[in-house]
Amino acid sequence: MKSMIKELWHGNIIPQEDSRNNSSEMKELMEYMARHHEDLEKTFTDEQKEIFEKFHDCWDEYVSLAEAAIFEYAFKLGMQIAIETLTE
Repeated sequence: MKSMIKELWHGNIIPQEDSRNNSSEMKELMEYMARHHEDLEKTFTDEQKEIFEKFHDCWDEYVSLAEAAIFEYAFKLGMQIAIETLTE
């Protein structure tokens, strides 16, 4: 059996990529979002495109920070469950 910690360390397990778009609902939603995004951008002036791009950059950074926080919380919660299970 491979060590999960070693696999995680060596980048063979990438939770943020493995967890995205798992479900058909998520894939469908991403397709809708992409379509609406394209339709919306077609209506923008150059100035609006620049503002929207800045918004996207901020949103991407926010999502990245949120995913990291969720991963950390979930990992700690999982460890607490494991410790409780092993000590009882």
